[in-house]
Amino acid sequence: MLLLLLLLLLTYSIYTSSIHSYLNISYGQLTEEIAKDNLESINISDYGQITGRLKTNATGTNLNFESYIVPGLIEKLNEALEEKNVKPNYIKQGSGFGQVILAWAPILLIVGFFWFFIRQMNSGGNKALSFGKSKAKLVRDKEKKTFEDVAGIDEAKEELMEIVEFLKEPQKFQRLGGKIPEGVLLLGPPGTGKTLLAQAVAGEANVPFFSISGSEFVEMFVGVGAARVRDLFEQGEKNAPCIIFIDEIDAVGRHRGAGLGGGHDEREQTLNQLLVEMDGFDGNRGVIIIAATNRPDVLDSALLRPGRFDRRVVVNRPDLKGRLGILQVHVKKVPLDSDVDLSVIARGTSGFVGADLANLINEAALNAARFNQKAVRMLDFEFAKDKVLMGTERRSMAVSNEEKRITSIHEAGHALLSVKLPNAEPLHKVTVMPRGMAMGLTLQLPIDDKHNYSEPYLKDQLAILYGGRIAEELLNKGVKTTGASNDFERATELARRMICEWGMGSSDLGPLTFGKPEEHTFLGRDIGRKQDYSEETAQRVDIEVKRLTNNEYNRAKDLLTENKVLLEKISNELFERETLTGEEVKKLLEIPTSS
Repeated sequence: MLLLLLLLLLTYSIYTSSIHSYLNISYGQLTEEIAKDNLESINISDYGQITGRLKTNATGTNLNFESYIVPGLIEKLNEALEEKNVKPNYIKQGSGFGQVILAWAPILLIVGFFWFFIRQMNSGGNKALSFGKSKAKLVRDKEKKTFEDVAGIDEAKEELMEIVEFLKEPQKFQRLGGKIPEGVLLLGPPGTGKTLLAQAVAGEANVPFFSISGSEFVEMFVGVGAARVRDLFEQGEKNAPCIIFIDEIDAVGRHRGAGLGGGHDEREQTLNQLLVEMDGFDGNRGVIIIAATNRPDVLDSALLRPGRFDRRVVVNRPDLKGRLGILQVHVKKVPLDSDVDLSVIARGTSGFVGADLANLINEAALNAARFNQKAVRMLDFEFAKDKVLMGTERRSMAVSNEEKRITSIHEAGHALLSVKLPNAEPLHKVTVMPRGMAMGLTLQLPIDDKHNYSEPYLKDQLAILYGGRIAEELLNKGVKTTGASNDFERATELARRMICEWGMGSSDLGPLTFGKPEEHTFLGRDIGRKQDYSEETAQRVDIEVKRLTNNEYNRAKDLLTENKVLLEKISNELFERETLTGEEVKKLLEIPTSS
């Protein structure tokens, strides 16, 4: 607003100055013009400023004039004007305060604008003059967690118990010359509870807990990141003993020199300052750095060396017992119906992390509230699990009967192979109801947690992926559709990993790995890396991948051709009912169920 006012004032000033431009003449020239009777009008101010208008001018362009006179000559000027019958207009300007204000107005407006801008930037925590201040948040006592709020990661909790003991009784370790690790790095997939674990350590030790994200160090201005690191460590020293938690440290701590931008940027300056501050920390001050990341492979090696982050705690996905513990923690405030069995839910959620389980319980509670129930039922948990695993049902999507028939055939192929193949995971549910981005879905859930995968198991997975296309060939008069595109993509990736990473090809290739896994490529680190095997070997790898996929495709085709009647039976039932559970498919095929 002030800037707009300033622009308007400048425009007005330029406009008025262009209109009222004056010809400056001396007092002597003025008396000559009066003597020639060339004066049309004249204005005399009490400060000696004279303005007026001439009748004619030598140039003929500017008739307005301006001149100045000392106060003692005003009477003499009046006499000359009376002789020519010219009546002057006397202007009284009063004090000069108003003139001073008008003269200084543009400068005052500029100063006022900058004052307003700085004040606005300083409000709401976005301080323009405090860029170097750390954005770390101090967690209040009422927000603190304890180890009772953490479940499913018992080994990680045991590792951090020592940190809690040190913060409570530092002399116990110091008297024997022991030194607590200055930095603890929490590693693990997203959602496993790394942040919650760090909060629990601070809550158990009853010490201040400063939390900051790795991305909050670097700003648009040079030097801000390093200044914030210094300020963060200064705050830590003032509040010792305390815990400083840096979440997603890979945002600021990744390899120096990575990427296409060269080896020097603001992020690297921040990392260098972080390394210096951690090195200069006295381990007996009671300040412990805890950081979390799900990308340990991209962290700079200097950050991981002993003396900095010298203790690494792996926070893995919870097992069956861990999932049950997490569910028990999250349902404390959720009223459950008598039919809810948390152990059954835990068995059916293999691969879920803590965040997934919390979301599952929340979705179940929302579904129960939607139907005005007094408690959450097992049916609500089943609904929530399907929603989390398969996506939201798109009942409003218009699907023709022909598309629905083809989708039923496609999903029936996946479902039948899931039941018939000996090493496949148990079939949980098959549906032709559009969910998420898929027109249909076949879902398998493992009975137990898997950590290693056998070659027969992986081959059965390949065969199941090809089941949809094969079923279309058998029951849709050989007409192929685009529905198998994602199946082929996943099958190709799985087959290539079997050959290139896990050594499950023929003996001709030998027990070797070929190439680097794509998930480990980070910015520019691998852009210049050459292929680590010859073109001849690459051709042999391609041949081996093709042989593997063709074998599993043919095996799946033989099995579905042999059971074509059952395939058609499942397809028709899916078309009518839209969704079938694994138990219902087994009953349809007259296979004994677990019940």
